Amino acid sequence: MQLGDLEKLVLQFLWSEKEADAKHVHTAVGIVRGNSLNTIQSTLDRLFKKGLLSRTKQGHAHLYCAKVDRESLIATLITDVTADFIEDGEHSLIAAFASSSANLDDAQFETLEKLIEQQRQLRSRQS
Repeated sequence: MQLGDLEKLVLQFLWSEKEADAKHVHTAVGIVRGNSLNTIQSTLDRLFKKGLLSRTKQGHAHLYCAKVDRESLIATLITDVTADFIEDGEHSLIAAFASSSANLDDAQFETLEKLIEQQRQLRSRQS
């Protein structure tokens, strides 16, 4: 799955606002970028069709909200990007992650360690 810049901005907006119609999104995101209401409506529809937004009809408009949280989407995007390059048993993803983590500070490493430990605990409970 690939996301354009406007799609990313709309998702970020909906993660913070929880729910909005196209006019609200246009006011917050589209006007600043010079996008028309029509462009925002098309973007919301694309995100809905990609399964990233849910919508409910309210009067003549749809109310949109994010269907996936930020962390889940990032995990999906990373998996999609790397799937074509990594073979079973290969450690390229781990090596790439280790290389990209060189810029993390101590607090970020501590957070990462806690998240890894949470995943270990979750995996052991599922086994």
